[in-house]
Amino acid sequence: MNILAFDIETIPDVEGGRVLNDLQGLNDHDVAEAMFRLRREKTGNDFLPTHMQKVVAISAVYRNTGSNAFKVWTLGDESSSEKEIIQRFYEGVERFTPTLVTWNGSGFDLPVLHHRGLINGVSAERYWDQGDDDRDFKWNNYISRFHARHTDLMDVLAGYNNRAFAPLDEIAVLLGLPGKMGMSGSKVWEQYQQGEIKAIRDYCETDALNTYLIYLHWQRMKGTLSAAQFDLETAVVSDALTDAAPHLQQFLQAWKR
Repeated sequence: MNILAFDIETIPDVEGGRVLNDLQGLNDHDVAEAMFRLRREKTGNDFLPTHMQKVVAISAVYRNTGSNAFKVWTLGDESSSEKEIIQRFYEGVERFTPTLVTWNGSGFDLPVLHHRGLINGVSAERYWDQGDDDRDFKWNNYISRFHARHTDLMDVLAGYNNRAFAPLDEIAVLLGLPGKMGMSGSKVWEQYQQGEIKAIRDYCETDALNTYLIYLHWQRMKGTLSAAQFDLETAVVSDALTDAAPHLQQFLQAWKR
């Protein structure tokens, strides 16, 4: 079984905002501030709509239970374009047909990837299949809310009731996981303007790890994993992080505490 738990980080699409709001002549910082102000006037908060969220990082935890493979990484490199990052994501779906695991993926990550993939002209044939090419996808695909090829843990654990949605960070901490480590999504634009792309990518990887480990807890809760199997799967993660990059070792140390 292929499992891909992932998370994305975004910044304001200042190029799009400049065009849509006739903000030519302003620098990126001022365009973003104008976009936030216009959004607050319209909705009461400055959280931009999904089509105006430019993807700067997609981080993933990949687990193949058959081959015992485990990997944590961020797609592309620090200089990769938005189009390249998103195309790499969909190419992974095309190649491995993994079970996608997210936290609020139905409400944010996937709609962002839909809109930004469309704007950037990426190809995602396997992802969008709903039974036209593979009959199995009629009954289990990535698009339908109640199908298992994409598991939005926030949605599932809330019983598909948005009044019961919980933050990733709080659930992670309550499970003894590290949760947010040194950054939050609200700081990504600030970090991006300072050129801290690596810090954003590192942060995104820890969110993907939190998501994957919550998924393991849920698998144990619903009986897919026995207690012994759960211990084995968490040991796979721990072993992989022991000699990993410094930010992943910090995650492991916080988890052990």
